[in-house]
Amino acid sequence: MYTTGFRDTGKAQVYVVVVVAVAVVVAVVVVIVVILVTVVVVAVAVVVAVVVIIVVILVTVVVAVVVVVIVVVLVTVVVVVVVVVVVVVVVVVVAVVVVVVVVVVVVVVLLVVTVVELNIKMEV
Repeated sequence: MYTTGFRDTGKAQVYVVVVVAVAVVVAVVVVIVVILVTVVVVAVAVVVAVVVIIVVILVTVVVAVVVVVIVVVLVTVVVVVVVVVVVVVVVVVVAVVVVVVVVVVVVVVLLVVTVVELNIKMEV
């Protein structure tokens, strides 16, 4: 049986566990923040759409132009849908980019820890 004569202190495993734990916490926080931002943006867009529709209906009743109501409501709905879709796409892209960055950082840190650990073993 061949032995190197070096003791395994377990420091590399501790570093790996800490780095992975921090990366998981960061990723979870980012996803939660992204979900909360998306919910708030969608809620605001819906409230704005409802207010605009109500105002337009009231004005239209006073003016008695039914066609204007239909056009404005449709335009408002289309604008709100487009805004919500754009915001959701942007938020999802940002979340994916953040998760990819976190994964890349974890991989780089793990590689650095491994190389440092190997260099320390080689020098001793």
